[in-house]
Amino acid sequence: MIDIKDLRLRPEIYKANAKKKGRDVSIVDEVLELDAKWRAIKLKADNLRSERNQISEAINAAKKSKDENAAVKLIKKAKEIPGKLKELEGEEKEAQELLGEKISGVPNIMSKRVPLGESEKDNKVEKIYGKPARVSFPVKSHAEIIENLGMADFDASARVAGTGFYYLEGDVALLNQALINYARDFMVKKGFRYVETPLMLKEEVIDRVTDLNDKENQIYMIKDEPLALIGTSEHSLIGRFVGQEIPSAALPVKHTSYSMCFRKEIGSHGLDEKGLFRTHQFNKIEMIVICRPEESEKFYEEMKGITIDIFKGLKIPIRVLKICSGDLGDLKYEQVDIEAYSPRKKAYFEVGSCSNLTDAQARKLGISTIIKNRRITPHTLNNTAIATSRALVAILENNQTKDGSVKIPAVLQKYMDGKKIIKKG
Repeated sequence: MIDIKDLRLRPEIYKANAKKKGRDVSIVDEVLELDAKWRAIKLKADNLRSERNQISEAINAAKKSKDENAAVKLIKKAKEIPGKLKELEGEEKEAQELLGEKISGVPNIMSKRVPLGESEKDNKVEKIYGKPARVSFPVKSHAEIIENLGMADFDASARVAGTGFYYLEGDVALLNQALINYARDFMVKKGFRYVETPLMLKEEVIDRVTDLNDKENQIYMIKDEPLALIGTSEHSLIGRFVGQEIPSAALPVKHTSYSMCFRKEIGSHGLDEKGLFRTHQFNKIEMIVICRPEESEKFYEEMKGITIDIFKGLKIPIRVLKICSGDLGDLKYEQVDIEAYSPRKKAYFEVGSCSNLTDAQARKLGISTIIKNRRITPHTLNNTAIATSRALVAILENNQTKDGSVKIPAVLQKYMDGKKIIKKG
């Protein structure tokens, strides 16, 4: 959510920004009109409250001077104010709610580093790390590999839970746990505080940490309870601070968490395909930062670098994709996706996403801090350290051998009792 005071001062900047994002620029004028209407109603209500106070003082003065006629007239006038004020306060609340709804549609100002474009086809490759290995045998899909190893049962999961779920077992299930432990230890060494979070949040918090589209298409609501399953631990990590004032001495907040995540994935393509690529339930280690405004670009680079280093440690070929203006979410100042190479598809696929939301998310969530005796809105950032199901896809496909076994990345071997290869048996 953008700063309405800044919008009043720089409407043309916000219009130009909205145009670059492919949004209807008329939203800026709509918000300014609603803002003017709300302020006019608020001024009337404030003036009426002031008048009420003045009349109250005048009544006391008239009574002290024993001017009964004046006191009667003033009391009559005072009795008319509550009704008028109630009506104005209703109008004020309605105008404020409509303003709040509309202002959320004004995109956050983008970084100058964001490439211009209309859709995901215009996203730009920033850098490539590693080269795909050359193989002399037919490359299998990750699902085929682990089924042949006897370490996955997608048919049973479909029977008991439906599509989008899985049974993993044996060394592949242990490899999943190794990824969790590897990424957790990596994050802690980078100075992030490890946090165990709730896997369910109140609906009122979900409404603050997600937009309506995500809530309808991604979030599992609990029947007969005002609760929802989290789609990512980012929701719990940042939701912890909704409506809170964070002491300046506590900044930056650098938190990381592992959690099971749950998503409906309505409208997602390929969900009915067998495998781990897109599922309703998956494991992820997430990170958030809440910091002083002048520090957010520094932390953006740090967080992006962490995911890059995690996958470089796994020896997985990856690339960094800069998200263009037309594909950038309204709350975001800048975003990159980290993509791993799939030898099966001969293409890259998303394994992580890093975003700087500057003050837009914190303002929406009511998070504040006081620096030098001035209340300000801090900046927030989030990043996926690793989504293990996607990482498993990358490892299984890139590390497969001709005989169907899978080489375990060296950094994970200590989490698997020194085992170097996964094979059938």
